[in-house]
Amino acid sequence: MSSPKRRIETDVPLRLMSDYEVTLVNDNKFYVRFKGPEETPFQGGLWKIHVELPDQYPYKSPSIGFVNRIFHPNIDELSGSVCLDVINQTWSPMYDMINIFEVFLPQLLRYPNPTDPLNGEAAALLMREPKGYDAKVKEYVSKYATKEHVDDAGHDTDESDEMSSVGSYDEDEDEEPAGTMEEV
Repeated sequence: MSSPKRRIETDVPLRLMSDYEVTLVNDNKFYVRFKGPEETPFQGGLWKIHVELPDQYPYKSPSIGFVNRIFHPNIDELSGSVCLDVINQTWSPMYDMINIFEVFLPQLLRYPNPTDPLNGEAAALLMREPKGYDAKVKEYVSKYATKEHVDDAGHDTDESDEMSSVGSYDEDEDEEPAGTMEEV
């Protein structure tokens, strides 16, 4: 039986030999450029995926997150966290990076699960108005899933590398706080 360190050493080069552009950060962390699956509203999109391999990999699943924005019921729009049972709950050492990028992520984009959402707005729109959902996905693809956005996404700061399920307030958007706190 091979050690986790040995498995990391063999899986990462597999990524480098495949059709994906991979940027290594260190032994356990890297970014992968991932294209939206054909014949889906995500087609033509390009995303930067953050991958962090735990020391116990392959016995423990990797952390996977979208760096640039995506509109999908099972992906948190602000943090990029992915809700995917096979990664989060039913991971097996038999899986590797090829499975994630060739099977798991494409299936997640093809077959979203609106009954277990991380993005409630996307889930509600998909259930209520599927054509509206497809249009919003395509809008996000054209706005956020371009080569330019991938190149600009997550410039290796400690804050951008942090994968969290809590989003941050973006001051560039034309949003105002819902109200103010007043003394009681």
